[in-house]
Amino acid sequence: MRYALLGGSGLVVSRLAFGAMTFGGPSRYGLGKVDAQGAQAMVGAALDAGINLFDTADVYNEGQSETLLGEALRGCREEALIATKVGAKVGDGLLDCRLSAHHIHRSIDGSLRRLGTDWVDVYICHRPDFLTPLEETLAALDQVIRAGKARYIGFSNWPAWLAARAIEIQKREGWSRFVVAQMYYSLVGRDVEAEVVPCALASDVGLMVWSPLAAGFLSGKYTDADPSGGGGRLATRTSFSVGATAEARARWSPILEAQHRIARARGVPPATVALAWVGQRPAVSTVLLGATRPEQLADNLRAADFTLSEAEMAELEHLSRPESRYPQTFLPRVYEDPAYHVVGRVPEPYARD
Repeated sequence: MRYALLGGSGLVVSRLAFGAMTFGGPSRYGLGKVDAQGAQAMVGAALDAGINLFDTADVYNEGQSETLLGEALRGCREEALIATKVGAKVGDGLLDCRLSAHHIHRSIDGSLRRLGTDWVDVYICHRPDFLTPLEETLAALDQVIRAGKARYIGFSNWPAWLAARAIEIQKREGWSRFVVAQMYYSLVGRDVEAEVVPCALASDVGLMVWSPLAAGFLSGKYTDADPSGGGGRLATRTSFSVGATAEARARWSPILEAQHRIARARGVPPATVALAWVGQRPAVSTVLLGATRPEQLADNLRAADFTLSEAEMAELEHLSRPESRYPQTFLPRVYEDPAYHVVGRVPEPYARD
């Protein structure tokens, strides 16, 4: 297993982390598939493989994910880092969501109780809240850290402008700063490169990537021969602009062909190639692995010490390069100034042909 610092912090995290979203039974979001025995087995396998970061959220399966993860880590809490999240809708009441001080303080206490721990290592805002004043949210997060209930904080699914504004407020007020951004990023989902990645690099924020296999689309199980992927999530659901359809596979066929060719040549599953690619991208500190079965986790863990060559990275980068939008489309003209090239300061992702 490889390790990295989480953003600009001193926290050492495994480059692969474990996502416990599937821990639990049936719930309103229909994500729970793993019982207590399965959770114990997969957490043990993850620890044995060198994973030290485990991610969950208060909303996952109505709190069952936190409960099962806490039980699975009982007896080895000092070896593990726990990240959980706040802000998504956990009930039907008006106060059962968002990022108000009221909800944050109530939610951290609930998460700690379910996890069976006195603190979480990373506390993450699950989504933006455009009703609560940003200063209220940031002050509450700082209070959570000062109370010893969390060590570090971050955001998830926020636009770059909101994150940049929050970090400037945190610096101005002397409050605890965001060190991590949990964002969707994959070979077929590179939207974060336009604004979020440059913001993260400029602010010493590390990316914790969720759904690096695009909800299983890049796992290798969705094929023309079996478009259902053995009954996978995408068989009945379209996510992240990727669906398990013939049209989707045709759209991304050059990427999939290269991914599978590299996998065959290197003797690894296709998922390993997709996981390695996103893990080697700028600003990425760690990549979340999700699993419903131990054998699925074992396959994904093959990416722990796997590295793509520069040529392989370049080919996949070229094939999956997203279409630029304004102002990115204008920026290459700015960097035509020879001075940028003389000093070598043409930043990604704007240094494109």
